[in-house]
Parts: sequence; structure tokens; C-alpha cells
Amino acid sequence: MAGASVKVAVRVRPFNSREMSRESKCIIQMSGSTTTILNPKQPKETPKSFSFDYSYWSHTTPADVNYASQKQVYRDIGEEMLQHAFEGYNVCIFAYGQTGAGKSYTMMGKQEKDQQGIIPQLCEDLFSRINDTTNDNMSYSVEVSYMEIYCERVRDLLNPKNKGNLRVREHPLMGPYVEDLSKLAVTSYNDIQDLMDSGNKARTVAATNMNETSSRSHAVFNIIFTQKRHDAETDITTEKVSKISLVDLAGSERADSTGAKGTRLKEGANINKSLTTLGKVISALAEMDSGPNKNKKKKKTDFIPYRDSVLTWLLRENLGGNSRTAMVAALSPADINYDETLSTLRYADRAKQIRCNAVINEDPNNKLIRELKDEVARLRDLLYAQGLGDIIDMTNAIAGISPSSSLSALSSRAASVASLHERIMFAPGSEEAIERLKETEKIIAELNETWEEKLRRTEAIRMEREALLAEMGVAMREDGGTLGVFSPKKTPHLVNLNEDPLMSECLLYYIKDGITRVGREDAEKRQDIVLSGHFIKEEHCLFRSDNKTSGEVIVTLEPCEGADTYVNGKKVTEPSILRSGNRIIMGKSHVFRFNHPEQARQERERTPCAETPAEPVDWAFAQRELLEKQGIDMKQEMEQRLQELEDQYRREREEANYLLEQQRLDYESKLEALQKQMDSRYYPEANEEEEEPEDEVQWTEREFELALWAFRKWKWYQFTSLRDLLWGNAIFLKEANAISVELKKKVQFQFVLLTDTLYSPLPPDLLPPDAAKDREKRPFPRTIVAVEVQDQKNGATHYWTLEKLRQRLDLMREMYDRAAEVPSSVIDDCDNVVTGGDPFYDRFPWFRLVGRAFVYLSNLLYPVPLVHRVAIVSEKGEVKGFLRVAVQAISADEEAPDYGSGVRQSGTAKISFDDQHFEKFQSESCPAVGMSRSGTSQEELRIVEGQGQVSDVGPSADEVNNNTCTVTPEDLLLDSPEKSVSEGPLETALDHLKLGSMFTFRVTVLQASSISAEYADIFCQFNFIHRHDEAFSTEPLKNTGRGPPLGFYHVQNIAVEVTKSFIEYIKSQPIVFEVFGHYQQHPFPPLCKDVLSPLRPSRRHLPRVMPLSKPVPATKLSTMTRPSPGPCQCKYDLMVFFEICELEANGDYIPAVVDHRGGMPCHGTFLLHQGIQRRITVTLVHETGSLIRWKEVRELVVGRIRNTPEADESLIDPNILSLNILSSGYIHPSQDDRQFLDSDMPRTFYQFETAWDSSMHNSLLLNRVTPYREKIYITLSAYIEMENCTQPAVITKDFCMVFYSRDAKLPASRSIRNLFGSGSLRASESNRVTGVYELSLCRVADAGSPGMQRRRRRVLDTSVAYVRGEENLAGWRPRSDSLILDHQWELEKLSLLQEVEKTRHYLLLREKLETTQRLGLETLSPCSSEDSESRSTSCVSSPLSVDGAAESHTSPPESPSERQKELAVKCLRLLTHTFNREYSHSHVCISASESKLSEMSVTLMRDPSMPVLGVTTLTPSSTCPSLVEGRYNAIDVRPPQVSSRAESPDLEPAVEGEQKKSPGHRPEEEKEPQRLLVPDIQEIRVSPIVSKKGYLHFLEPHTNGWVKRFVVVRRPYVYIYNSDKDMVERAILNLSKAQVEYSEDQQAMLKTPNTFAVCTEHRGILLQASSDKDMHDWLYAFNPLLAGSIRSKLSRRRTAQMRI
Repeated sequence: MAGASVKVAVRVRPFNSREMSRESKCIIQMSGSTTTILNPKQPKETPKSFSFDYSYWSHTTPADVNYASQKQVYRDIGEEMLQHAFEGYNVCIFAYGQTGAGKSYTMMGKQEKDQQGIIPQLCEDLFSRINDTTNDNMSYSVEVSYMEIYCERVRDLLNPKNKGNLRVREHPLMGPYVEDLSKLAVTSYNDIQDLMDSGNKARTVAATNMNETSSRSHAVFNIIFTQKRHDAETDITTEKVSKISLVDLAGSERADSTGAKGTRLKEGANINKSLTTLGKVISALAEMDSGPNKNKKKKKTDFIPYRDSVLTWLLRENLGGNSRTAMVAALSPADINYDETLSTLRYADRAKQIRCNAVINEDPNNKLIRELKDEVARLRDLLYAQGLGDIIDMTNAIAGISPSSSLSALSSRAASVASLHERIMFAPGSEEAIERLKETEKIIAELNETWEEKLRRTEAIRMEREALLAEMGVAMREDGGTLGVFSPKKTPHLVNLNEDPLMSECLLYYIKDGITRVGREDAEKRQDIVLSGHFIKEEHCLFRSDNKTSGEVIVTLEPCEGADTYVNGKKVTEPSILRSGNRIIMGKSHVFRFNHPEQARQERERTPCAETPAEPVDWAFAQRELLEKQGIDMKQEMEQRLQELEDQYRREREEANYLLEQQRLDYESKLEALQKQMDSRYYPEANEEEEEPEDEVQWTEREFELALWAFRKWKWYQFTSLRDLLWGNAIFLKEANAISVELKKKVQFQFVLLTDTLYSPLPPDLLPPDAAKDREKRPFPRTIVAVEVQDQKNGATHYWTLEKLRQRLDLMREMYDRAAEVPSSVIDDCDNVVTGGDPFYDRFPWFRLVGRAFVYLSNLLYPVPLVHRVAIVSEKGEVKGFLRVAVQAISADEEAPDYGSGVRQSGTAKISFDDQHFEKFQSESCPAVGMSRSGTSQEELRIVEGQGQVSDVGPSADEVNNNTCTVTPEDLLLDSPEKSVSEGPLETALDHLKLGSMFTFRVTVLQASSISAEYADIFCQFNFIHRHDEAFSTEPLKNTGRGPPLGFYHVQNIAVEVTKSFIEYIKSQPIVFEVFGHYQQHPFPPLCKDVLSPLRPSRRHLPRVMPLSKPVPATKLSTMTRPSPGPCQCKYDLMVFFEICELEANGDYIPAVVDHRGGMPCHGTFLLHQGIQRRITVTLVHETGSLIRWKEVRELVVGRIRNTPEADESLIDPNILSLNILSSGYIHPSQDDRQFLDSDMPRTFYQFETAWDSSMHNSLLLNRVTPYREKIYITLSAYIEMENCTQPAVITKDFCMVFYSRDAKLPASRSIRNLFGSGSLRASESNRVTGVYELSLCRVADAGSPGMQRRRRRVLDTSVAYVRGEENLAGWRPRSDSLILDHQWELEKLSLLQEVEKTRHYLLLREKLETTQRLGLETLSPCSSEDSESRSTSCVSSPLSVDGAAESHTSPPESPSERQKELAVKCLRLLTHTFNREYSHSHVCISASESKLSEMSVTLMRDPSMPVLGVTTLTPSSTCPSLVEGRYNAIDVRPPQVSSRAESPDLEPAVEGEQKKSPGHRPEEEKEPQRLLVPDIQEIRVSPIVSKKGYLHFLEPHTNGWVKRFVVVRRPYVYIYNSDKDMVERAILNLSKAQVEYSEDQQAMLKTPNTFAVCTEHRGILLQASSDKDMHDWLYAFNPLLAGSIRSKLSRRRTAQMRI
């Protein structure tokens, strides 16, 4: 029964009162050992049956035949378990069930008769069986303990002193036990009964809805039953200990059923916890013991959670361990407890599968003795049966003789032993039986041996062993450990000598009495001392030890024949007597010293005063002795060798020093020769350069302007320095943000650019120390790099300098280091923030600047009042609201009118205008104050607006982002309408502004509107632009953001003594109005979500469809250092067609299908077949030019194979493949590619083809069929050599591909299907992908110029460097170059806003003057419409006086014959089909890139073929149409002359003869000399914004016919398609290099309405729209400002006609 299962019994009780009151029905049925339960909720459901060891039906009364009484339960379970306990097994009985199911009744029962439970009956039966025992050798002892487990705490129920909780400990041998648990000895059943009664009274019980006396704890009653048996024969006492555990578990229950609350609910939770753990243990044990898992090894998952509760921990041995276990499951019969009853049955069913491995608890020695005694008894019986009993007795008598017996006793028994042998020989099998009997008795005797006898025997053996070891020279500690090895005291021996002192005397060989042989291991005879080595013989020598009669031991060494043996350095061939201390050398390497302890002792006794030898006798001594005996002096040889080495070293050192000195002198002579050569070559030129100023070359005025412009432009160049600051300080910004996130500071840092403009003046703390001096010389505003600190906690924004960021960063690091020491409450203390103690925060003012507005005072020149509605603009260029301000001149004694109670009126303030102070201010800040559109040179950046550029003088991208102001004060004043009239008449007209007189005017702040509700309290202050210290302020007003405007109605009278500076001020300078408000919201985005500035125009948000990749590195071309590009020579737009052709069945390569469903130009997906040979065809299309000539394709490489659009270009690509170039050269375009552009001046088509075997990449992405929804991307780079270029040009394109199976039928692309109706496009012509590129050819820069040295300077971009905590920033990046570009847009917006405000003021003033001077305008004589328009525009251009307009009108107009002549010449050009070329040359070469108004006037003056009023050519800078038209009239009445300006000048003078030449027929001899150029090809990202698309008609020069094409405007490019179904771009126009022109005369001359022209650098194109409205829409798409100016002009013309 060692592996028996757990006995499981179930017992059902009768109904209790609660169940009877609820009229419950019985759902339990029992038949034999099977128990069945019915589901009362679903009666039709099949009943569930369970089979157990016993099923007890106790539901009815005892009268029932099937009724199971307490006695029956005990007989089945208790008696069996008690028998196991007497056998020595551990026993456990535990009861399980829901609350009130009868567990305690089954286990404890009642005190009435026949009502006692298992525990009392078992205890009573135990003592009755003890008392019935009659064996005197048996003794019994019984101990009991009683404990309860309540809420996972153990309490002793038998010891009233142990009121606290007892600890559960675990012993390595005993297992889990309860510490300090009392065990009481009992001698009778009455003692146990008394202890049980007292323990039961101490148990924790409480009433619940399910049971009035519910046990709220687990009770464990332990009986330790010990049986002792005394064996009289062996005088040994054995004992068996049985542990009987009787467990009454607390009831399992559900909280809703029991109605438990408060303490009862907590108790129930703990009860269920322990029972759940018990269930887990039972399930895990059952799982381990189940059939499939029996033979498997134990897994890590086979974990039994015993320790999860105290109950299972204490019952660990009883559950699946060393115990016989029985379980009684108590059931409730009522249907209302169906769920709990079913759970109990399943619980018991699982427990039935547990197997316990119980063993008898006795001492292993006692068990062995018992078994051996049984074996002895069996053997004795066997011998007695054979009649050999007397032999056994005799043998025992012989074995029992004590050691003290005499020899005579032994001899007297010898005869009887001899006779025994004779008898044993005749008994078959008796000898073996006797041997086994002796063997068994011997084992019993050893086992019966007492501990003292074992100790005595062990000690005797130890003493013998130590004596033997001591004789061998090994000393032992008393505890048996080895202490050390020493030389034997008497035995002669050999010790080894080694070159290493630590290895000497480690081997010891004894010379035994007689002969000790020395030789090799492979000798014929066994050698006592085995040595190895080349010179050791098989039998090398032998030592002979003889004892003389006097007791002295003599050792003789006898060498064998041919063996090398040396004694004291002398070779021996005869036997030699050894003395103690002799050195013995065997062979060449084995050195020994002979030690004879007795002989050495005798020598010391004879000569006690013998001196110790001076030199130790070691290995070196033995070797030296050997050499000396052989006639070799070792010391002398060593000294001689050392001397030779020293002499050799000395010679080599002298030789090396000599060679080094010769080399030094040689190098010095070469350096002197090179220095002389350099001096002779460069010093004369330097002298000539110094002498050149003496022979000074006179510069022309134009050359001086060029030099001045270049000097000023590059002196204040800022892009690179700003970028260097952004790159160099990015790491500090990242670290500050990382620390802010880790310390949970709601502060974000980001770079920001600040420019000193009118709308955004720089505060003094952000300016560098030398800003004041620099400002006097600086011709345009300063831009600095600052740090924008967004305080999200307080809703404030601060700006720090980079130096302040570094200082604060040091404090942040200190705070971060001590963050663990400082509590969070201190860190987040708001007072700390206000006082400025936290490095993350700054003090923030209560009021924040909303924005600034400017009111010009030009109306004070004429005594007319004006009411302005000006925009309140923030520093970022955002319009935050509007301000209404009235400005009017008043008399000195005029009193302010009574506005009522709501008006706040101040007194009259006197302001003095010092001429000297104002002139100093004007010289310092004129460029900043008058910052117009031309003041920041933004037009070159916004190439989308469409102006032409001459490549020689067109600024580069770096120059554009320079914030360069290229306007002088003289040109700046041209923006003012007052400046177009001389100063003389102005001074005479201003009678009320006499120098020295007092002039009084009134400024009334009326209202503020449209200000966001974010700003609660609003007030306004204003001051003169150069008098910041004298400001006038209004009272704050509450702002809700809704309702009527905020009414300030603040009146301020200002009295000024009229000076020249005051008159200058009111002509050109405004009053600054600053609006402040209390900010009360936090608009900042969360940290780490860096968004672009909202001020950036939406058209610049380009979606990243596929990133532009860097070129794939070439594999065949040698790495060449790219020369530094200098000035740009020319730029070309390239359109490149890419095709992938696949091999068809007929042997032709057909272009693969391209899916253009993305809708974006220059994109498409190649649909390829798997495993087919392919070729890649590339076609380059561009305008014909003399500088762009393709020579050959050097290499085409394909690499970066991936399945995502983005490629990691930092990794080395192992799959780069260089393709074999099959053909290359210029071709004639196909019919579909040949456009109307190619009829007059054909474009150039250059094509090359390569073979592409995709399997050579060894890439799975290219070899397999592409999975669904996946695409493959590769990068192709073509290295093409060009004529006159230093290195190949590189064209790079990313391909998108999808691979299908070889036999897949690919559908035609959508564009092909849509073209079946028109039939105008073949399928093969659509199966291509287009790329648009810009080719720049730059001259090789002079490497020695300072500008190039600066350009080559490299600043490390620290934004990629890792800082601690960077991973918490979640993708946040510091702003870089894009910040500079965004700032350009902000500055441009501020510039435009300022110009709009200025223009609005001029228009308002003009309108006011027109109403007051209408009579003067009506008296003018009528004339033609054009002249009338000229007069009217001249009038409105200068609102100063009527005289100005009259003067312009009375000037002599141009003769009509000249005008007609010009029109005839232009018409003649058009009729002779030279429109394109002439138009192109006359308009492109004339400074097309200049956008300043002054430059436009020069352009118009230089072009005699251009009608004055018929053609309107405007650039984006022309934002004031009335002023522009006024300028045109000024040109019309003045002779052409060169204006002095510091703009970017036109380097090609507009000579009439050159204009008449056609660039296409340029003589060969006039070509420029061949120069080396640096090519650069950049792919153009297609704009996602479509400005307009539709059909346009293009004039074809040779046929005079119109060609209809589909046009899509994605600025700055115009894409031309054959039709709206065509998905492949056929031609492109670059609006950034083109000029859009519209002419009414041109339409009248051609008799073709709705036409306009686009002039590029290479050709002119005439376009026709379908209607007038459509034409204006196309003009707006091509050039919005031009379209707006045309509409404005037409509307004014209609207004003038209506007035006439």
C-alpha cells in the first residue's frame, strides 16, 4: 500500500431548519458508491454522477435501511486509518464542504450516545487497543496538539497563554511545523476528551445566513502516536512514530449566500483563499498523478503552490506526501445550494486522483536489524532442519571467544573444528548456509556495535596510520588534515633540485633496504624510481642500501653501462659510496641531492663547530660544479659574452645617431630650397600687388555699384553663421528638454530666430554687447538665434540667449543630480518658481504683449483728419485684432470736444524733436524702420511667385536666406509717394508747419476689436518710434472676446515745436501702438510634439510621398573629391523618363506596365513578373544649350532594396549592383513625346539602356512574389559624364515595384484603360515613370578665397549626438535649417503687412484728398483714355498737391508716330514667326530676376520694344498697384537714364544689337571659351497643391496653328500632358525662371482674344484660354500678383471712365 490513493467519501445530511422553511427539495441521490446530483434549474438536463470510495446517505432518519450512522462512517474510514497508524504510517482525515454541510458533525459529532464523530471514536479506540496489548516488550506514548487557522493566522487551542499568533517554520528534515505549539501527553481517552472540549470552546464560530454555528476557522487535531519495542536478544529498542492529523475545515461559502458583511466578509475571504489554494494543490497533484503525465519528466510548470496559504503548507505531507489520507466531503441536499454542492463534488472528484507515497516511520538501522534477524532465524531453522544445530552452537562458541582468552583454550577446540569440517562435507548446501549465517551475524554485530566501540576502533586505526606517515615524512594535524611534508628522520632519500627555486625539493624518492632501481618506464624490469628524458637509459643505475653490524646504513650508487651519471660533477663508471649532501646528476637534466639523516647526524656530532657553506647547494651549484669539473669556466664565458654585446650596442647606437643627423641636415637643406623657391615665386607678385594702387584702374560707376553691392551683401551674410549656431547648440537644447521631462517640469525648449524689425524689436537683454556699435553700420536688421522657453505651467513664453541657456543648463544638471535628495514637494513649490529659484522658470509679467500697430502721420501735412483701422500684428506676423485710431491737427487753443462720460482725456503733452537726435536714430534704424519687401530680399526665396533670373547674378539658396537688405536709404524713400515730388514745392505748401512754430495735433484711441478672449485685461500704449521712454497709455478694459468692440476713447493732445526732423518724421515714420493683455490660457502643445510654425504657408507643407534618396555609391568609379562649386554658370530643367522593359515570348523587350493610380506626377508602380530578364531604359529631355552636352554613361548602379519608402542611407548596402550599359546616345523623340515645343527649337533627347538581372542582388524581396499590400523600393543612380565638367553628374531615382508570378496576366493601368476611346496614346508610351530634376553647372571655385574657406568650414551637427534621457523625448528634434526658411516666411509676412499698412494709409489719404480736391480734378481737359489713365494715376501717386498732378499732365507726351512705329515693329516680328525667340531674348536677358520697383523702371526704360501702358509686368514685390503705375508714368515723361542703386545688378548690358540677335543662331566664334564646370543634379519634389488644371491652346510656330494640351499647375512647375487621360508628363515649364506677360495690344494685333505669354530662358510660348474669366484664372494660377494688378488696373480704368 505504499502508493495508495486518497480515500474519498461523501456524506449528505438532512435538511436544516433554514432549508425546511424555504421548502427545499432534495437534489442528491446515492446508489452504492455513486452519488448523483440533479440540476433544479434545468430538470431535463442529464444528472451528473460521481463515483467515490464511499457514499453515505444520512439524509433520512436512522430508521432508514440505507441510513449511514456515525459508527458506520468510523468503521469504514476511522478503523482503517487507526490500523495504518499502528503500522507506523502517518494518517490524515479531513472534512470538506460548504458552510453548514455537516463537517464538524462528521469529525467531532456530539456528546450524546451514538452521535460522536470520527475524532472521539478514533481516540477512544486507540486507547482501548493500547490497553488490550499484553506484550511486555511494547510500550506506547500519545501526545496531542490542537490548533486553529483563522484568517491565515495560527492559534494554539490547548495553551491559554499562547494568545498571540504562532509562526509557521520549515525544518529541512521535519518539514513545516508550528513554532511553540504545545504538545500535551495523554494517558487515557478521558484526557483527550477534556482537551478536545476546552479546544472546541476556544474555536472561532459565528452565525451566518447558511449556518447559525458556522466554524470560522480550520481546526487541526494532531495525535503523535509512538510505539517502542525492546528486543531482548540484541538489547536494542526500536520505535515507530505515527502522526495522526484530524482536520475540520471551515466551510466554503459565497458572500451573497451567507449575507456576510464587515468582519464576517473578511473572514469569508480568507477562508475562501485557503480553500482555493487547497483546491489548486489538489488539482496540481491530480494533474501530476494523471495517466498521461505519469511517465513524463517533471517540468518547471509542475509547481505545487503549497506556500500560498498556511493550511496547505502545514498539510503538505498529508497531501501527496508521506501519509495515508482520507477525505470526507459533506454535502447539502437542498436545491438552493446546488452550485455549492456541485463544486464540493467536483472538489472531491479531483482529490480522488491524488496518490500518496506513505512509508513506515522507523529508524533505518532498526529496520535493517529487524530484517537481518528474520534472515538469521530463517537460516537457523534451515540448519536445524538438516540436523546441524550443534555446529551452529560450536561456531557461536568459537566466535564468542574474547580477545583475553588464552591460547590453550583455542588449541583445545581445534580438534572439534576439524571434525566439524568432515561433517559439513557430507551435508549438501550446508556450507553455503553457514557462510550466509556467519555473514548475517557479522553484519548484525557491526550494527549492534556501540558508538564508543566504534570510536575506540577508529582511534586505533588513526594512530597506526599517522605512525606510518610520520616514518614516510608526512606530518598530520590532530584533526586528520595534512600539515606538511618533511624529510624522513632515518631513511636515506633523494630530493630533486630545479632551476626554479620554488620547484626544488618538491620530489622525494626513498632509498629502501636492498636495491632501489632507477630507469625508464618501458624497462624490462619494474623500476622503483621512474625518470624520463632523452639521456635516461631503460636501466640507468641502482642504489644499494646495506646495513652493517654496527647498525650504520651504507648506500652505494652503481651506474649501468653507458649511462651518464655524475656525482658531485664527476662522471662515475664504478660503484661509488654516497655521502649525505652529494649532488647526483642523471642524464642531462635530472639533478638530485642525496640525504642520509643518520649519517648527517653523526657528522654533526663529530664536528659540532663546522661552518655552514657560504654558497647554498642548489641546482645552479650542481650545474656549475659539473662545468668546472669538465674544464668550463662559466663566469668567465658570461662576462666575455656580455662585453661583446655591450660593444655591439655601442657601435650600432653611434651609427644610428650619425644617420639621423645626416637625414636632418638633408631635410633642412630641402626645406630651405623650397622656401627660396616659394619666395622667388610669390614675393615678386606680392610686391606688384602692393604697387598696383599706384597704377590705379578707374572704375566706372556701374563697376563701383557692383563692388559695393557685393561687399555689402557678403559682409552681412548670416545664413551659415545661424546654421552653425543651430547645429552647435542643438545638444544643449536636447539635454535641457530631456532633464525637463525627467524632472516633470512643464517646460519645453526650442530654437527660434528673432529679427530686429518694427513688429518685433529685440529686447536689450537678447542683443550682444557690441550691438549698439554694430547697429550704426548695419544696413539691415540683425537676426539672432535664441531659445524659446514655453512655460506650460504658467502659460508664459520667454526668450533666452544661447549663453543664458548654457548657464541655466549647468543649474539644471545640479538639480537633476540632487533630484533624489530633494522631495518632490520642494521641486514643485510654486513660490520657488515665482522667486526665480528654479532654473527652468523665469519671472513672467502680468501683462503680455498682444501685438503692435503703426499709424502714419502724413495727413498732418495737410490739415485733414483721418480715422485709421490698423491691424494689431504679433511678433510672429499673426493678426491678433484691429485698432481704430483718429489723428487730426488742431489749433493750440482748441479745446477737446466733450465726448461724454465714457471718454478718457489727458492733457496736452509737449514733445521736442531734436534734429540731431532724430538724424542719429534715422541713420541707425532706417533700414529696420523702413523694412519693405525689398528690405529683406525675400523675393529670391519664393521662386513660386514666378520671376525670371539671370543665372550669372541670380542669388543662391544661401544668399537668399541671408536676411540681406539690399536697399539704400535713397531707394527706400522711393516707396513713399511724397518723395516723387521735389522738396521745394512741399515746403511752400505747408503753411501750417512753419519751422519754429508750435504745432498741436490730437491722437484719439477709439476702439479695439477682434482680440481673442485669451487676453482678459486689454490696454494700449503708444509712442513715437524713436522715443520709447515717452509713452502714452490707456486704462485697461475687460475683454470677453464677444460683443461690441472695446471702447478706449482715449484722447491725447500733443504739442510739438516744428523742426525739420519733425517734418521728416510725419512724412515717413509712424506712431507705434502696443496692445497688452493679461494672458489666461495655455496654448502650448505638449512636450515632444514639435510642430511647424503655423505661419508657414500651406503650400510649403509638402507630403512625403517617397523621400528623396542620396545617390547609390558607384562601384567602378574611383572616389573623387568634389571640387568646391563657385558661381552658378547656368541651370537647366531635366525631365527624365524611366522604363523597365521585360523580355517577351517573341524576343522583344517590352516596357512593363506602370500603375499610375497614385495620382501624383513623377510617381508610379512598376508591375513586374518574377524571374524574367529585364532592361532599364533612361531618357533625358531638356532644352538645347551649348553648355549641356552628354558625353557617356560611366556607370549605372542599383541598390538599397527595401520594402519601405524610407531607406537607411547610413548602412553599408551589400546588394549594390553595377549594371552593364548596352547603348547610349542622342535619339529622335517618338511621336507622343514630340511636342509643339520641338517644332521651332527641338528639345534634346539623350537615352541609354542597361541590362538588369535582379537575381544578382541575392535579395529575397526581388526573387519572390510580392505579398499582398506590400511594395518593393529600390534606388537607381546613373553617373553620366558631361563635356567641360570635372566629374560625372548623378541622377538618382527611387523605384516602386510589385512582383507577380511569371504567368500572371497584369491588367493595363488605369490611364491606359481610360484612353481606349481617344486612341491618342499607345500603351507603351504610358508605361514609364517621370522624374523632374534641376541641373546646375557651376564654375570651379577658387579654393584660396576667404569666402570659400568659410564655406568649407564644417560645424558638427550635434542634434544627432545622444544625450541621457533622449528616449523620453518621443521623436522631438531641435529645429535646424528649416527654421531659417520658416523665419524667412515670417519676415516676408511682416514685410508685406507693413507695406499693406503703409499702402492703406496712402489710399485713405488719397481718397480723403480727392473728396476735398474734386473741383480741381474736374477742371482738367479731356483726352484719350490712355492719357486720362496716365493723368489719373499720376495724380493718385502723389496726394501732396494738385500741382504735382498738373505738372505731370502738362509735360509733353510722346509723339503718336513713335508709338505707332514701335507697334508696327512688334507686329512685324510676330508675323515673321520670331515671336518666341525675340520675346524671350528681349525679356529674359533684361534683369528678369530683379524685383525692386527701381529695377523694374530700368527694365522698362531699356526695352524700347515694350509698350508703356499696354503691357503690365509685375513681380511679387509690386504690392501697391497705384504706386507702380505712377512709376510707369514717371518713366514715360523722363528720358532713359541709369539709376544709381545698390541692388543685385544686371551683368549683361541691354544693347539693342544683342537684343536683335537670336540665341539659336549664335556664331560659333562668339561662343564662350571652354571652362571646367561642376555639375549638380537635384530631384525636384512635386508640389501636392494643384493651383489649376485644364486645357489650354499653345501656338505652334511653324504651322501657325493651335495645339490643345492638358495643363496642370503645381507651382513652381507647369506640367503639360497630351490629354486629361494621359498620366505621363510630356513637357514642363519652370515658373520660377519664367516671366508671365499679358498685353491688350498683343491680343488686338493677333486678333486672338484671351491670350497671354510665358517667357522662359530658352523660348517664349503663347497660350490661349477658352474665355476671359478662364484666362484670368490661368493668370492667377501662373502669377497671382500679376493677375491681381491687372484686375485692379481694369477696375480703376472703368472708374475713371465713369467719372469722365
